Amino acid sequence: MSAIRLVQVRKQWGDTVALDGIDLEIAPASFCVLLGPSGCGKSTTLRIVAGLETASAGQVFIGGREVTALPPAQRGISMVFQNYALFPHLTVADNISFGLQVRKVDKAEARRRLEHAAELLGLQALLQRKPSQLSGGQQQRVALGRALVAQTQVCLMDEPLSNLDAQLRQEMRQELRELQRRLGLTVVYVTHDQAEAMSMADQVVLLNQGRVEQDDAPRALYARPATPFAARFIGTPPMNLLRLDGACIAGSAVAAGGGAAMLGLRPEDVRLGGPVEAVVQGLEYLGADLVLRCAVGTETLTVRAAGRTDAAAGARVSLGWDAADEHRFDAQGRRLA
Repeated sequence: MSAIRLVQVRKQWGDTVALDGIDLEIAPASFCVLLGPSGCGKSTTLRIVAGLETASAGQVFIGGREVTALPPAQRGISMVFQNYALFPHLTVADNISFGLQVRKVDKAEARRRLEHAAELLGLQALLQRKPSQLSGGQQQRVALGRALVAQTQVCLMDEPLSNLDAQLRQEMRQELRELQRRLGLTVVYVTHDQAEAMSMADQVVLLNQGRVEQDDAPRALYARPATPFAARFIGTPPMNLLRLDGACIAGSAVAAGGGAAMLGLRPEDVRLGGPVEAVVQGLEYLGADLVLRCAVGTETLTVRAAGRTDAAAGARVSLGWDAADEHRFDAQGRRLA
């Protein structure tokens, strides 16, 4: 049974279509990331699952029960927001247990849940502080604690780490993933950051203009992107997509095989030394890596080389790659075998 299932979910405001017939299944106790650029529909999808938005059409199931018309409080979910939504006048303890008081949970049970959440998140020494006395990472833990004490099996997270600095974001990614595994939670997590998606997810749902571009495990999404959009969105630097003119790379005599409109190559799969002549247009030194932008015919090919590589703009280089590393797409943007 799927923990969450969406069937042909559509959301429309006037002439604006935010979601165009989304079908989605999320397994119990898994970490699913909704990924995509701004305006692709990922937050709208999350809000429809939560019941904060009403779908224009389609059905929403949580734990095998249809919840399409149910209010958020009856859906058996908890939620962590981007801005944490903490009450500034309440202590950490009161912020975490506020929802339990509203639901009139027995005081002894509420205390037990509070202590358990505080222990899991390392907040025992901070329970009497106010949010203004906490760091960003500590405030994030309080928001998580409020979700955990609800003891729901489904937790929705809307870009919860976006307000943290880079190092703290990386630490919190690891903590979130470990916590999800330990508690067996089903997490649906919204982000536009591919590093968060690839490092945390069991399932990545890549959205584009209100549609599911690809729904796959992180490794499969990287190794076999279904469309040029998926190919370019996943990977740093992004995949090279070279236009083909017949059986050659456009503007050159470099043979690339026939039957495709576009050839995809990961920068790390292109090596210095090979049969393809190119000119270095520019470079970016990143310490361990050197990223070269090379002209091949009328196309630009990005190459990820070792940082110690000696190269300069305007230099002529030779490039090569293995046929097994090629990705081919037709004129409609579909992946070819």
